[in-house]
Amino acid sequence: MRGPLLAAAGRGPLPTGEGPLARAIRAKLAAALPPPPPQVLDESPRHGGPPGAETHFAVVVVSGRFAGLAPLQRHRLVHAALRAELAGPLHALAIVARTPQQWESDPRLPPRPPCLGGSKQERRRDAAGGDGGSPGNQ
Repeated sequence: MRGPLLAAAGRGPLPTGEGPLARAIRAKLAAALPPPPPQVLDESPRHGGPPGAETHFAVVVVSGRFAGLAPLQRHRLVHAALRAELAGPLHALAIVARTPQQWESDPRLPPRPPCLGGSKQERRRDAAGGDGGSPGNQ
């Protein structure tokens, strides 16, 4: 499924995470929601975490199990498959969940919103009257 996804994205290769959490996410989604294997994108570097943090991911899951289900129900299936990861190291998860027919008729991916930046520590410091240099204090 990698070829159509790349062509649909229109942005060249869609990087896939190679860390242990990315591999666990891919394996669990492939087992719970076959076929084809899901696309897993580690977006952690875009969110200011340390190298190798593996905290923010986007997944594209195309599965026949989504037939007849509303988007919320599809997302719940993805969340159920990743329950342990969501309770621990996985901080944020963007989900595209489609049936094979939906993917074939429209393989475009929604645009990813930009990261707003900052960390919890920066927000706390700013709220406590920090340097005033963040966009939230201007």
